[in-house]
Amino acid sequence: MFEYPDIDPIIASFGPFEIFGMTFNPVLRWYGVMYLVGIALAWWLLQKRAKSGRHPGWTGEQVTDLIFYGAFGVVLGGRIGSILFYNFDSWLTDPVSLFRIWEGGMSFHGGLLGVLVAMWLYARQSGRQFWVLVDMIAPVVPLGLGAGRIGNFINGELWGKVTDFPLAMVYNGQPRHASQLYEFFLEGVVMFVVLYWYSTKPRALCAVSGWFALMYGSFRFLVEFVRLPDAHIGYLAFGWVTMGQVLSLPLIAAGLYLLWRSRRESPAEQPA
Repeated sequence: MFEYPDIDPIIASFGPFEIFGMTFNPVLRWYGVMYLVGIALAWWLLQKRAKSGRHPGWTGEQVTDLIFYGAFGVVLGGRIGSILFYNFDSWLTDPVSLFRIWEGGMSFHGGLLGVLVAMWLYARQSGRQFWVLVDMIAPVVPLGLGAGRIGNFINGELWGKVTDFPLAMVYNGQPRHASQLYEFFLEGVVMFVVLYWYSTKPRALCAVSGWFALMYGSFRFLVEFVRLPDAHIGYLAFGWVTMGQVLSLPLIAAGLYLLWRSRRESPAEQPA
């Protein structure tokens, strides 16, 4: 077994200061830095792909705009999703908590919805096809997912159940499944390698997005069996069903539907 490397999640603190009578104590956390790392890597790889001709008709400035829309969707959707799916009751008593992003609290499923809305807005603004944009960014999204899970690990949150598994991590004196690292490997490493390789060749419209949704939903559903549910929510049914699993089922269904739909398309029909 391994000992958890106790890392201070806070890099620097600022404040306190007041704005409109409200006190703020912002801090710079590794979790936030990991998000920036994921966004920066996604931007770099899409720039590289555009220059190589993999995404013809894209300029460096347009790629930057796409990433900006996506990043805005991740942050806004992730924060709102965290409130709606996991912390709605506490938000009702403290509505301002929505804006205290430095305190943590992000939801992947909310972030995904935010990105989809952002891609829809960018499609309208740029005149491009919605699913072409989603297929384009899907292979680089796992970079942000993996970086975010490392942030969870540094924060010492989202731990798994107590176990005697040889690769367990001892945290607060108890050996636990390091579910953050499981998700880092599956959602970050495995999904990135598979999707990035799969998208090196022209694929039918929705195929890349379909594989993304199916893999993430399946991986998240499986890891939830060893990951502890949020303490204030607990298990939703049967002593094992978690909110993460419930939210992942629509993704699995959507992935299967998109893959079925992609079979009616041909790579030649997919516009740039």
